[in-house]
Amino acid sequence: VQLQASGGGLVQAGGSLRLSCAASGRTFSGYAVGWFRQAPGKEREFVAAITWSMGNTYYADSVKGRFTISRDDAKNTVYLQMNSLKPEDTAIYYCAAGTGPIGSTRGYNYWGQGTQVTVSS
Repeated sequence: VQLQASGGGLVQAGGSLRLSCAASGRTFSGYAVGWFRQAPGKEREFVAAITWSMGNTYYADSVKGRFTISRDDAKNTVYLQMNSLKPEDTAIYYCAAGTGPIGSTRGYNYWGQGTQVTVSS
């Protein structure tokens, strides 16, 4: 499955962005779809995930209450709505698909190219 991430950009602190992850080649059926982020000099970290079959959602503590992950079955697309953005949210955001474990990069076999999110103070 090929993943295409989009929607990143430059936003002021307190603002919002919505990231999209579209799949091609096959559907997300049977997979969990996750968002990870990597800031300069830091490890790639888990942000949020959704299971395609049940729609269960998972979030890192740092984004709970601010970010929402959702899916559109018809478009085979996963979204990450990011509100109340903070400068520390600045990173390259990657979407990925896999069978788990949910919160680990090891749980994902397919990765998109990443989209830059920059939050200015």
